[in-house]
Amino acid sequence: MTQKTHALMEILQRQPVMPVVAVSSEREGVELARALAAGGLGAIEVTLRTPAALGAIRAIRAEVPEAICGAGTILTPRQFDEAVEAGAQFIVSPGTTHEVLDAAKTSDVPLLPGAATPSELMAMIEEGYEVLKFFPAEQLGGVPYLMALAPVFQRIRFCPTGGVSPSNVRDYLALPNVVCVGGSWVAPKDAVEAGDWTRITDLAREAAALAAR
Repeated sequence: MTQKTHALMEILQRQPVMPVVAVSSEREGVELARALAAGGLGAIEVTLRTPAALGAIRAIRAEVPEAICGAGTILTPRQFDEAVEAGAQFIVSPGTTHEVLDAAKTSDVPLLPGAATPSELMAMIEEGYEVLKFFPAEQLGGVPYLMALAPVFQRIRFCPTGGVSPSNVRDYLALPNVVCVGGSWVAPKDAVEAGDWTRITDLAREAAALAAR
């Protein structure tokens, strides 16, 4: 296990659920990170789906020291570099390109790249990756698909994201090749827009209490 893989695993193993969030402002990002951390979900993935994302990552790093802030939906090397410059402590990509992998090679910040098919997994093993994002999880076959991959790719661990919810999260977490899951249900859009941080903390606390095995 490489040093960056070890660093990534330390982050992913902190909690069974990785909140995957999109924020509309820096202040919203800070308050959201505080609420999630208060409930036991200290690591958070801020997706680069909004113009406020990079600023929110900077603000979270400056104002919420108890949080570990990563950047998600990284599609290009430029986004990778911008996220690292903003202070992202880990990077998440829904898929993988050679260009993004090259950017990761020159950075100390660990990358969680996306892969799903056997050929993609073999390619990622050749690149030295053992921890991968599986997205969109439910649409790609969900729990049965990951179960089928486990005996063939015994060293690979996944963070399934996409369609994971309170109704199926325990099924994912019971799999031996799942280290954690990514989920947005711990930060519902209506609660974020209303500034209902107590509700989000309660949801985070429930998610943090999920047994990973």
